[in-house]
Amino acid sequence: MPREAGSMKIGVLASQGAFIEHITILTQLDAEAVPVRLPGELKGLDGLIIPGGESTAISRLMTAYNLMDKIGALARGGLPLFGTCAGMILMARQITGNTAKTLGLMNITVSRNAFGRQVDSFETEIEIPVLGKAPFPAVFIRAPVIEECDKGVEVIACLKDGRIVAAREGKMLVAAFHPELTCDPRFHKYFLDIVKGKN
Repeated sequence: MPREAGSMKIGVLASQGAFIEHITILTQLDAEAVPVRLPGELKGLDGLIIPGGESTAISRLMTAYNLMDKIGALARGGLPLFGTCAGMILMARQITGNTAKTLGLMNITVSRNAFGRQVDSFETEIEIPVLGKAPFPAVFIRAPVIEECDKGVEVIACLKDGRIVAAREGKMLVAAFHPELTCDPRFHKYFLDIVKGKN
């Protein structure tokens, strides 16, 4: 039975990357947000966020701390997941030119660093109909892009040139950008609604 927001316990993978910012937004939305570094901290979670950062480093740390298989098993068992930037890379079934181990959960093909280097980072407003009429302020930092979506994947946001930057498959949600680096909590609220079974 879906829980109400105040009683939801959302883990944020804290191996590396922008996990503090995710925790801050979740707390503002009245969810219990906890950092996850060890397998035991996955127990009792209603959802899990895999943040942006360096995908290869996060992958190595997840493998070293025995998190890769455990998160994969939980997700296949129905635990809602939300991956941003590097998190999207780690959740994808296929990565262009990638050698790091991933969770391989979502039926998408992702290209790493599709927008160039750190100096090529940018911010733009994008239309995300599931979040409402107002455009969303998307922050792209060495961002990936979704090259291909297979059956069962819903595209929820594209840039004006048509490149796919956010998608959903069941209880799994991904974004190429960093919603945690904005003051707009709508993307996190959308994920919490998925956790609650409202979306």
